[in-house]
Amino acid sequence: MASSAPAPVLGAPIEWRRESAPVSYAQALRDMEARNAAVFADEAAELIWLLEHPPVYTAGTSADPVELVDPRFEVIEAGRGGRYTYHGPGQRVGYLVLDLGKRGRDVRCFVHGIEGWVIATLACFGVESWRAEGRVGIWTRDIDGAEAKIGAIGVRVRRWVTMHGFSVNLDPDLSHFGGIVPCGIAEYGVTSLARLGLKVSAEEWDTALIATSNDFLDGLGGPARKACL
Repeated sequence: MASSAPAPVLGAPIEWRRESAPVSYAQALRDMEARNAAVFADEAAELIWLLEHPPVYTAGTSADPVELVDPRFEVIEAGRGGRYTYHGPGQRVGYLVLDLGKRGRDVRCFVHGIEGWVIATLACFGVESWRAEGRVGIWTRDIDGAEAKIGAIGVRVRRWVTMHGFSVNLDPDLSHFGGIVPCGIAEYGVTSLARLGLKVSAEEWDTALIATSNDFLDGLGGPARKACL
């Protein structure tokens, strides 16, 4: 079941779609590709889609087969940038179908903005997180004091309309990440809000994400864009 909460951006509404039941990765990929084409043709509104998937490993365009350690789940070619990542229950995924043609045509700023948005949302739950030079994604301090990844980012841009987006670990089975080298980074672990002692439901996460979305959306092609240059 999905619900929508439109938000006015650049004079037109963005559709917010929130799924309460898992969506297969293959189906989500087909739906994103169709929406990408429709947004490019001005036949549909931009979309921010919040959901989770059944367990799956996805391969980005830079995926190295050596990093697929144990393919215990289905492996799907995602078409996005990046390497291997895992999606599954307890992980909230945000897919963004936004028209960068109307937002400055700056992919670097787009990725920077996603990072900042997730960092701001994690702060709503008292979690300090950050960007790391040379490592795309969102990082925090794990329970052992070591730096660990709590959010992944991977995007694709076709005809200046985006696809894919980010994922954040609320309470996934962290052992499932052991089948891959997540994002090709072997020297750092993966953590979650639950591992950090925080119980955050998908509904609570979505609510906080929507509440912090204005800075992200305003920064794409607007005055705040200078922050990522």
